[in-house]
Amino acid sequence: MSEFLAEVVGTMILIIFGGGVVAGVVLKKTKAEGEGWIVITIGWGLAVTMAIYAVGSITGAHINPAVTIALAAIGDFPFEKVPVYIIGQMLGAFIGAVVVYLLYLPHWAATEDGGTKLAVFSTGPAIRSPLSNLVTELIGTFILVFGLMFIGTNEFTGGLNPLVVGALITAIGLSLGAPTGYAINPARDLGPRIAHALLPIAGKGSSDWEYSWIPVVGPILGGVYGALFYKALFEGDYSMLFWVASAVIAFILVSAAMQETKKASIANANQTNSL
Repeated sequence: MSEFLAEVVGTMILIIFGGGVVAGVVLKKTKAEGEGWIVITIGWGLAVTMAIYAVGSITGAHINPAVTIALAAIGDFPFEKVPVYIIGQMLGAFIGAVVVYLLYLPHWAATEDGGTKLAVFSTGPAIRSPLSNLVTELIGTFILVFGLMFIGTNEFTGGLNPLVVGALITAIGLSLGAPTGYAINPARDLGPRIAHALLPIAGKGSSDWEYSWIPVVGPILGGVYGALFYKALFEGDYSMLFWVASAVIAFILVSAAMQETKKASIANANQTNSL
């Protein structure tokens, strides 16, 4: 199997299991309807585990452009392969989303809310606040890539590593995923979002392109910084790129905090004036 095809297959498996568990929980009249966030996070953790078992021996199972770009940024992956991997990941995510659509065919019409249908394919914020939503995706993917790298320093019994990575994904979902649905993967969000826009889903509504840049930009920034932070902290490699990235990340974090503080102050003032 070529590296391109391996990333297609791995990301397809990721979305079939991951998108499939979301569909089972949120769509109407399924056997798993309403089972909740715990089921979804465990489902995504197992989705990553199965994808790594499938193609990890061929490509390391990046199955995520943020991981591919992060590894290239620190010199652990050749830049010339980045486009091939990302195209494979996007194609695999799209195909996986189409499979989920076909699997749940009777349930699209049974589900009235368009936003619920979109949730099967892509992420969305619990509270829409673009800069803060960006921070959530940035931090989640920072933890993902940083975690992948420190997990890689440990020795496990043969075949156990994918389960450990799956546990990391589950932990991120449980602890960090609630504000935005934790895309932490540009292909996982954008590929299925494109599928949502193209598929003939009854009453599907908007694909929310206004939000779509956040699950792409946030994970890339967070992933690159996670890799740079690991190299600095664990290996003493304080490169110029690390310091530039640190300044950019700090600016984003401070700006988001200031924006939310300002919003809270305005809301409190309005509440006081209304009394």
